[in-house]
Amino acid sequence: MQATAYTYDPETRSGSVLLDDGTPLEFDAAAFDAGGLRLLRPGQRVRIEVTGEGAGRVVTFLTLQTL
Repeated sequence: MQATAYTYDPETRSGSVLLDDGTPLEFDAAAFDAGGLRLLRPGQRVRIEVTGEGAGRVVTFLTLQTL
């Protein structure tokens, strides 16, 4: 699934992404670390993996979207 980075706090390595329909999803340091990223800027396109459904969806992995 693809999304756009919305917020990112480098101290906690957590933040949020916006899905293409505008739905925000938060991610924690574990999801950030799983993707091997070192930095994330708002507006960057990312690839994410999500578990759960509805309000219980959780981002478990994110990395930069590459073509």
